[in-house]
Amino acid sequence: MENQKEHLEALKDIRQLMKQSNRFLSLSGLSGIFAGVYALLGAFAGHRVILHYILAENLNGYSEKGYREMLVICAIICALVLGMSLLTAFILSARKAKRSGYKLFDHTAWQLLINMFIPLAAGGLFCIAMLFHGGNFIVLVGPAMLIFYGLALVNGSKYTLHEIRYLGCMQLVLGIMSCFFLNYWLILFWAFGFGVLHIIYGAIMWFKYERK
Repeated sequence: MENQKEHLEALKDIRQLMKQSNRFLSLSGLSGIFAGVYALLGAFAGHRVILHYILAENLNGYSEKGYREMLVICAIICALVLGMSLLTAFILSARKAKRSGYKLFDHTAWQLLINMFIPLAAGGLFCIAMLFHGGNFIVLVGPAMLIFYGLALVNGSKYTLHEIRYLGCMQLVLGIMSCFFLNYWLILFWAFGFGVLHIIYGAIMWFKYERK
């Protein structure tokens, strides 16, 4: 009986080690919450910038300079949201890895980064191309960001917690749906995808895996 119990414990330890070696488990749920908050703040700021441009256009007429300034400010806001989200994810994940005794940048972590980087890089270049051509292409930048981000999450989910696949699928659905609402609703889709869904996902991950 005692030997059987020891064998079961050994199998449990082996299974845990295999899970740790094949999955990146240091991603903090709190980083998802912070990323969602940053995205909501960025969406609010972007909405104010776009609204200011529309009001100025109605009062003073169309201005190519004003239009370009609006695009540049929105791009800066997106870059700040992305930068703050990545920095927060790195800090919190490093802290979680240290607390759990994991190595932050191991082979699995690099596999995760590579598999997520490919769709994200393709999506980023695609969005830049649409901004370059201008015109009606610009309104598709928001949906493209959601779609390619969803593809990146799904593609990288096999190297981390499987729940991230569901987040990726929801981002894909939102991105496709937003393609049919290329008006004032578009920023709501963007805010819900990058903001609300990240907060919900981060909270679930924190309560499920990190709360003591």
